Amino acid sequence: MPGPTTDPGGTSRPAYGRGVERARRRRAYSWLMGTCIVLILLAWNLVRLWSVPAAVVMSVVAAVIPPVAAIVANRGSMAESDLPRNADQVDDEP
Repeated sequence: MPGPTTDPGGTSRPAYGRGVERARRRRAYSWLMGTCIVLILLAWNLVRLWSVPAAVVMSVVAAVIPPVAAIVANRGSMAESDLPRNADQVDDEP
């Protein structure tokens, strides 16, 4: 089993945690976007027949979900994108 790693925040976590965290974020993103699609479909095809204001509210909620889903999906991805650096590598080199 891989040893613990230290992320930029200084906290220690198991090396296998990144894959699990990425899968959890991807699952949360999928659920949020699925909820968005269901809300839009219900609002435009079913709820509007009984209550137009309720359908509008559902559409507004569905419009807010995609940016939230993007934030959830990208949370922590900056730490995952950092490449390992060699001690002798200098930033000034082209």
